[in-house]
Amino acid sequence: MARSTDRPHSETGGGRPVRMSSRAFLRTSDGVAIDAVYEPGAAVYDTSGTPSAHPAFVVAHGFTGSVDRPHVRRIAAVLARYGGVVTFSFRGHGMSGGHSTVGDREVLDLAVAAAWARSRGHERVVTVGFSMGGSVVLRHAALHPRQTDAVVAVSSPARWYYRGTAPMRRLHWLVTRPEGRIVGRYGFRTRIHRRDWNPVPLSPVEAVPRIAPTPLLVVHGDADGYFPVDHPRMLAAAAGDQGELWLEPGMGHAENAASDELLARIGEWGAGRAG
Repeated sequence: MARSTDRPHSETGGGRPVRMSSRAFLRTSDGVAIDAVYEPGAAVYDTSGTPSAHPAFVVAHGFTGSVDRPHVRRIAAVLARYGGVVTFSFRGHGMSGGHSTVGDREVLDLAVAAAWARSRGHERVVTVGFSMGGSVVLRHAALHPRQTDAVVAVSSPARWYYRGTAPMRRLHWLVTRPEGRIVGRYGFRTRIHRRDWNPVPLSPVEAVPRIAPTPLLVVHGDADGYFPVDHPRMLAAAAGDQGELWLEPGMGHAENAASDELLARIGEWGAGRAG
């Protein structure tokens, strides 16, 4: 369910409908309120005039992100050239309720966002996730196969509990230590659940074989400081012929490292595969 407020974005000519963006609080299946924004995108009204002719891109941000962060808004602006866009804040982030479980129950947040995208008239949905959000789109596609028509995981880990880089050791301190969670709340505006996973959720690499036949794109930078290139290679190997790997030269980690040119290629790939 959603409580939303539609607002005019811009008008199109020739008697076409007014383009409307909207912001809503969506309710997940476990009762968490998720702050979400829908934008119809230039592609929707510049050609057919109907959302059903274009996919909706549902963007899953990384840990400590939110729907209002500039890098999320930039991603939405680029993907809007290729279809509608739904952005949202994961639980424990931004104005959404609840506490972050760092990739576990966030699958339910993505599920309600994808359902909202279809309710806006889009017959096809492409999920695009970054870092933690990349692990979520992989697990969501495995657990909710009818909700997505193509999947893009950018800078995703392949396995849990990875501590092989300094940034990931700092992240584990932030998540697992009481003083770290205080820093998360007040320094990064992210409320982190204090309990360990029980049970441990399906890992990204375990989820990937279950995604087929849905098209999968794995995108990773060869200069990623969080997860080295064995992570995307593991994911691509698990996907087999159903997956595609783009290993981007010189690219770092996640949203801030994704250039507009790369995002445009992702938009083109998603619009082409979600047919």
